[in-house]
Amino acid sequence: MATPLVISDALVVSQDAQRRVLRADVRVDEGRFSFVGPHAPREGATLVDGHPYALVPGFVNTHTHVAMTPLRGIADDRDLSGFLETLFAVDAHRSEADVEAGARAGIAEMLLSGTTSFLDLYYFEDAIARAAEGLGVRGFLGWAVLDPEMTTQKGRPLDNAAGFIERWKGNPLVTPLVAPQGVYVCGPETWLGAKALADRHRTLCHFHLSETRREVSEHQTKTGLRPADWLAEIGFLGPRMVAAHAVWLTAHEIDLLARGGVGVAHCASSNMKLASGGVAPIVELRAAGGRVGLGTDSVASNNSLSMLREMHVAGLAQKNHRWDAAALTAQELLDLATVEGAAILGRDADLGSIEVGKQADFSLVRLDHPTLLPARPEAVVSHLAYSASEEAIDSVYVGGAPVVRKRSLVRGDWNEIRRGAEAAADTLWGARPAPK
Repeated sequence: MATPLVISDALVVSQDAQRRVLRADVRVDEGRFSFVGPHAPREGATLVDGHPYALVPGFVNTHTHVAMTPLRGIADDRDLSGFLETLFAVDAHRSEADVEAGARAGIAEMLLSGTTSFLDLYYFEDAIARAAEGLGVRGFLGWAVLDPEMTTQKGRPLDNAAGFIERWKGNPLVTPLVAPQGVYVCGPETWLGAKALADRHRTLCHFHLSETRREVSEHQTKTGLRPADWLAEIGFLGPRMVAAHAVWLTAHEIDLLARGGVGVAHCASSNMKLASGGVAPIVELRAAGGRVGLGTDSVASNNSLSMLREMHVAGLAQKNHRWDAAALTAQELLDLATVEGAAILGRDADLGSIEVGKQADFSLVRLDHPTLLPARPEAVVSHLAYSASEEAIDSVYVGGAPVVRKRSLVRGDWNEIRRGAEAAADTLWGARPAPK
């Protein structure tokens, strides 16, 4: 039985329905918040002085390929087609061992920057699950599926995804799911097979959608329909789905996604760096009733896993594009990174805010850090969205258990993790094709 925990007199950024920011005590029992307010009962609890800190909900990263960490910088300054050409060539040389090494490094980076839950799309997801469980993060892990003739996986991808779900369902930290790659490698049978698998196990279904004009144009030429319209036409779209990117959407497609209950993972940094063009219609999606979260995508295309940085970039992109400084306010950006991210994972009932009964996933952020000056309650949300450095995050808890303490991992040794990732990088970088 876990020892109860009390964080006393912290500046609590609650993200509750009223979005309260208050000086309060927070108590954790059995991994969940049991008290938020003045004078928490302290009997039998470990006491942490929270006065120097803002207590912030753990960030929810809604689109990653976390095992690609050894590939940071391998395909910079190329558009998506050139980027994918390099990545597909390197992927053919990946092993389960180097996927696990890369995942451990990526998870460490996320934990050290305050992310406590992430949604992933890749293969060898058992390796990523082991890394997530070992380091103590919540992993929502999607096994990539595509048409059998398009894959380098051994066996049928849908069968691989089904086996992965069976092996990990019910795990307290790992939530397995199915993840069709995208319309460019998945035909109707694969899409509907993925939906049937997700429906059978009541899992999420995660996929790439309308990331570039080229993807949309080629699919429209092939089928006569834009990707989201086509997915609706074949009977795929529905709840418990998360579409990554969704940059090139029409008003009709926005309505389809919102009415269908499809969540969208907005990946501003990756889209801009890969020159996807345009700006994802996040404001329109939310106005239509759609749910939106923030995702970093991989470090090969971002090149960071920091949700602090992602909030900053996403906000600036929307404001500049719309000539509207009020587009995606600081509070809305923090919502996307916490409660709205939890909602598109179907977990808003127990993740994303500091409220009694919810899982105690949170960070302690140093109020004395230069990037949080002035450390005023009315400014802290703005600081988190626009200025806070990852170095300001002192400690991170998942389910009330510390996973980062004083900027050090609790359940892993960074130097060992780094060496494993560097060894994987030595092999993978040697396999990259020569630049044209």
